[in-house]
Amino acid sequence: MTDLSWMTLLYDFVYKVTFNLTVAILAPFKQTSELYWVFLLSTIMIAWTFWRYSALGAGFKGVSSLGEFRRRFLSRDTWWHPSARLDYRFYLVNAIVVPVVMGPIWINDVNVSAWLASLFGAGQSAAVHPALHITVRVLYTLLFFIVYDFGRFVAHSLLHDVQWLWEFHKVHHSAEVLTPVTTFRFHPIDLAVMSWVPALLTGFLTWGFHRFVDSGIGAFMFLGLHVMIWAFNLIDNLRHSHVWVSYGDTLNRWLISPAHHQLHHSLEERHWGCNRGSDIALWDRLYGTLIVPSKEPEQFRMGLTGEPEGSWTTMADLYVRPFGNLLRRLRRTKPALKA
Repeated sequence: MTDLSWMTLLYDFVYKVTFNLTVAILAPFKQTSELYWVFLLSTIMIAWTFWRYSALGAGFKGVSSLGEFRRRFLSRDTWWHPSARLDYRFYLVNAIVVPVVMGPIWINDVNVSAWLASLFGAGQSAAVHPALHITVRVLYTLLFFIVYDFGRFVAHSLLHDVQWLWEFHKVHHSAEVLTPVTTFRFHPIDLAVMSWVPALLTGFLTWGFHRFVDSGIGAFMFLGLHVMIWAFNLIDNLRHSHVWVSYGDTLNRWLISPAHHQLHHSLEERHWGCNRGSDIALWDRLYGTLIVPSKEPEQFRMGLTGEPEGSWTTMADLYVRPFGNLLRRLRRTKPALKA
């Protein structure tokens, strides 16, 4: 290989690393990021509102109420906890590693829809009557969100129920405190599963609509995101927080509140594997994994059981330990050779 080729490869590598790192750092200014400043601001506003009018916050007035809120939920003990600091480092390194390692095999609903179209054809149906177009678009927008959410539930259940996948999902559950950045505490293998399953299901849906209903149909979007995903992003950062937000007995049976997902991260055995849904609680109800949170905050620890002390405290642990655990699991299950 010539010196020029080496220089080109080095330039490409440095460019990709710098670009991906810059995108991660500037996420609060990216409209499609869960860390977009609008979503972070709504997180704080909703958290404060629920706290202020909860039984816990009602005993504090004015400045003392705000001070107590800051002490409980915005303290250094949480946001600069060793687990949170590991989240921040992992987020930045993953921003470089995932595009390089997983980029070539990453798929989305557009890829799947195009692949199905190449196999079975697409765009043969005429556009629906203009009077029905809005109705069909609303239907597609709603179905896309439902199918996407179901895909995330299926993927999340696979990560919990398939033992070798659980070794990679442990990375996410090893978090001892929760912040919005914990949303990104996923091993690349874990991320692939959480991406591929919803992409396959929504890709089939999109292809079906384009093939048999309206070749030009698309979901309603807002600032670059599916409008319903954008709406839920206003509160979904609270799932990875210590602010208890419960929707009440009735709504909690249909929608996943932040409190549902906090129970999902519980160390207590009674909570293991519960509340796997992203935004719709129906899937957990049908699968038998729904635990409805109470109105008032529940007390429990977060993290993993059965792991040696200090097992998930370094970057190497998060990336490499799942492979080591998987190999040890395979050795234990390997049948003994007969003489």
